[in-house]
Amino acid sequence: MKSRIASSLVVALLLWAIPSVAQNGTQGAGQAPKAAGSPASSASQNQSQPSAGTQQEAPTAKAAQATPPPKSTPPRGKKAEAPVDDAFVIGPDDVLAIDVWQEKELSERVDVRPDGKITMPLINEVQAAGLKPTELKEVLEKALAKYVTDPHVSVIVDQINSRFVYISGEVNKPGILPLVRSTTVLQALTLVGGPNQFANTKKIYVMRTVNGKTVKYPFDYKRALKEGPGKDDIVLQPGDTIVVP
Repeated sequence: MKSRIASSLVVALLLWAIPSVAQNGTQGAGQAPKAAGSPASSASQNQSQPSAGTQQEAPTAKAAQATPPPKSTPPRGKKAEAPVDDAFVIGPDDVLAIDVWQEKELSERVDVRPDGKITMPLINEVQAAGLKPTELKEVLEKALAKYVTDPHVSVIVDQINSRFVYISGEVNKPGILPLVRSTTVLQALTLVGGPNQFANTKKIYVMRTVNGKTVKYPFDYKRALKEGPGKDDIVLQPGDTIVVP
């Protein structure tokens, strides 16, 4: 009788213990703790949080797209102006820079035609050859006064193509010399480096066309050097040729 009671108690204890063990085993399998330093945990954190480098690069890329590249400005070249004096007379083929103050549409760079005229807006053809720049300025201002209130005009000789002298023979730089201002033979020879070592300075002369005929004017180079420009020096005219044998 006692053995039966003992067996019944053992069976009861086993039945009570089995569900408890089974429940603990299920909880342990489903809720396994993660290690703080495990690779899976680190990878998960790295994927969920953006890196510092990514956060810094994004604004830079946006700023580069938002800021337009600087526009390049072509360099402006300096305008070439022929240094002429007040006595200079405009001739055919010269180039003039005409500026009308506060009137850009009327300001132009014009060529003097072979007939000596230029063409300007509003006033059409104007005689320019034979006039000094200051004289042409007055002519243009008077003509423009019909269309512009109190016009102010400036005339600059940009290129001289009508006044040249020719220097040939035994000089250091033979060629063509523009007559920018009143120039003598001695001054012209100085501009081209003077006669060279083979020159016969006693035989220098100037050829000039007078009334359709060629005239020779002898030039005393040594005397001009000694006394300087004077009455014996020759003032050159357009088309003259200096010959240094």
